[in-house]
Amino acid sequence: MFTTRPTLQGTFGMVSSTHWLASQSAMAVLEDGGNAYDAAVAAGFVLHVVEPHLNGPAGEVPIVLAPAGGGVRVLCGQGVAPADASAAHYRDTLGLGLVPGTGPLAAAVPGAFDAWMLLLRDHGTKTLAEVLTYAIGYAEDGHPPVERVTETVETVRELFATDGTGWASSAEVYLPGGRPPAPGELFRNPRLAATWRRLIAEAEAAGGADREAQIDAAREVWRTGFIAEALVRQSARPTLDTSGEHHTGTLTAADLAGWSATYEDPVTYDWNGWTLCKAGPWSQGPTLLQQLALLPGEVPAPGSAAYTHLLIEGCKLAMADREAWYGDAAEVPLAALLSDSYNARRRELIGEKASFELRPGRPGGREARLSAHARAVAAGEAGAGVPERAVAVGAGEPTVAGAGSSTVAGAGEPTVAADGSTRGDTCHLDVVDRWGNMVAATPSGGWLQSNPVVPELGFPLGTRLQMAWLDEGLPNTLTPGRRPRTTLTPSIALRDGTPVMAFGTPGGDQQDQWQVHFFLAVALRAPVRGGLDLQGAVDAPNWHTESFPESFYPRGMRPGRVVVESRMDPEVVAELRRRGHDVTVGGAWSEGRLCAVARDPRTGVLSAAANPRGMQGYAVGR
Repeated sequence: MFTTRPTLQGTFGMVSSTHWLASQSAMAVLEDGGNAYDAAVAAGFVLHVVEPHLNGPAGEVPIVLAPAGGGVRVLCGQGVAPADASAAHYRDTLGLGLVPGTGPLAAAVPGAFDAWMLLLRDHGTKTLAEVLTYAIGYAEDGHPPVERVTETVETVRELFATDGTGWASSAEVYLPGGRPPAPGELFRNPRLAATWRRLIAEAEAAGGADREAQIDAAREVWRTGFIAEALVRQSARPTLDTSGEHHTGTLTAADLAGWSATYEDPVTYDWNGWTLCKAGPWSQGPTLLQQLALLPGEVPAPGSAAYTHLLIEGCKLAMADREAWYGDAAEVPLAALLSDSYNARRRELIGEKASFELRPGRPGGREARLSAHARAVAAGEAGAGVPERAVAVGAGEPTVAGAGSSTVAGAGEPTVAADGSTRGDTCHLDVVDRWGNMVAATPSGGWLQSNPVVPELGFPLGTRLQMAWLDEGLPNTLTPGRRPRTTLTPSIALRDGTPVMAFGTPGGDQQDQWQVHFFLAVALRAPVRGGLDLQGAVDAPNWHTESFPESFYPRGMRPGRVVVESRMDPEVVAELRRRGHDVTVGGAWSEGRLCAVARDPRTGVLSAAANPRGMQGYAVGR
């Protein structure tokens, strides 16, 4: 079968990421003797430079890693809500119904930097200077930006350029000469390069010749030194956000000094000889596992209308449970949610017709509680605290896609409004090396459109708190010291207990939809050249549903809506409509941004594939 690119095969190392410069930088680290974790850190910092509309150093990153000969671990780079960021403060003192989608009020304690540093210290072999040299080079000497950067900056140009909004520092970086960075020209961020050069100098001075001591010194500079001081100053600056008002943030020096990234065990589920490993329910990761648990013993033919309908309806049930039960502010009944008995009962809810309801379950007999906003958007209601665009088709638009694009707004690519609010997000990278080390990471947040650039540093704060609710008593209530439930969700798959594949995708709420479709395509397809058909699974026509409350401001829902690629069989589309689905046909290559690497434990052969959609993801290896 034709694929847009070959599934790469080799024995030395494989990298797949959402930007070719990150992939090649990671490969350069492998060629220089580094391992998968050195390479991943280098690629992560390059992504901050070349995809600044999708991630930044003050954002967040969950990482799933499988060291050769060791167990799978999750490294949590999702920061918590600051000590003053309580639901009561936002709701009662500030009069907000939702956490804004932009500005310092939405900023959690930054998590990405410390997670990358822990990965490098504990599992890497290279120094801080060695892995940062690629990002520094692209920031200092320049790189040709992709079209999406240009389009994003153009969309928020007025916000950046208008006096009194608090966004002037972003104009200084992203409107050089008064216009957005242009494809084919070199775009530079010398402030970011200077930040990393100063960080390295201070870390080397404090840590001496010891690699690990240098990394810990860099972590301390981030938490308590010049970087922390600049982040706190930025949080205190009044900034126009999506509420239409100017607000200051809640981040303090104590918040930064008191937090660090942590390791934890993955949540796992066994399916047909595979074991899927995900981050915990502070992410949406377990929804992938729930979707697998909802499958019957025999599934319909892949690609058929019955197969697609089954996956859409299972996704709705899993996402309803995400809405009711996932979060970091309460105990999550995960064992019950993944149990055979619970999923057998839930499976009975999947009928021949599409459901337009939001139907969380009752794991262990517990009663589900939903936020008032989720109940309202599920019922199609606007009103107090519920923006009109949260219940309108196309909420969160306009898309930043260029004129003439066949991409449906909200399908595949992130959508960015003129006020900076963003639906969909993120980058992704996977690496496997010759020793068998494997890693999947999904960095995000700290987007150029999320918060003003910190003038001294060259990058903005994040906005992940927008994913928490302001109702009291929910698992995802905004709570000081607790993580907002994130959409970020990398994956590692084991076969008969051995790590064989790392994968993931950007896409906000769509991530664990596209990953389920990809994983099942890999698991159910015949081998290609003796290995997993990674590229065929990436290329296969994809889709997503929006029939649940989304995680991004303004937290809308479109009951029954399914967006499919135009390459889907027209007879399948017609049958889905006959079954009651509200089907929107998008562009031919508009759904999914998947990356994947794999290792055959029998032969040691490594493989990789990357997404052709958007024409920037790339896999490299040998």
